[in-house]
Amino acid sequence: MTVPDEERIPPRAVPEDDAGYLEKITQAVFQAGFSWQVIRQKWPNFQAAFAGFDVDKVAAFTEEDVERLLEDKGIVRNGRKIEASIHNARVCQDLIRQHGSFYNYLRSLDGQAYNERVKKFSRQFKFMGPMGAYFFFWSVGEDVPEYHTWRAEQEQSGR
Repeated sequence: MTVPDEERIPPRAVPEDDAGYLEKITQAVFQAGFSWQVIRQKWPNFQAAFAGFDVDKVAAFTEEDVERLLEDKGIVRNGRKIEASIHNARVCQDLIRQHGSFYNYLRSLDGQAYNERVKKFSRQFKFMGPMGAYFFFWSVGEDVPEYHTWRAEQEQSGR
């Protein structure tokens, strides 16, 4: 049975708060290499394991928290992605301090070409390649190129 697109594709909406942006960044990190269905099924467990994606709480995670997450069978237990998510929460903290909110940080990228926004974004966040950045920007309601056009450009550039 084929799953309709609306059941396979995550919803697209501007997050209500900074935790919502961290959640989308984390989804992009963990989605890499997995089917969306696997991540979607486990997502309520991710929300609990990562303290509702409260930026300050995740940024304060310690080695003990990493060990706890590595033992959590309800999530994808990839140490590098778990550590990247904690690092990314700390990056979010810094950007929120600088700009007042993550939304305001994104507004600081307005006026830049899509590829420039992706470069700047990907340099700051771990495990954020071109597809992850595309997913993130798309899922939080930011302007992105039409997918098939973007995909063709990626293939042409060898990414």
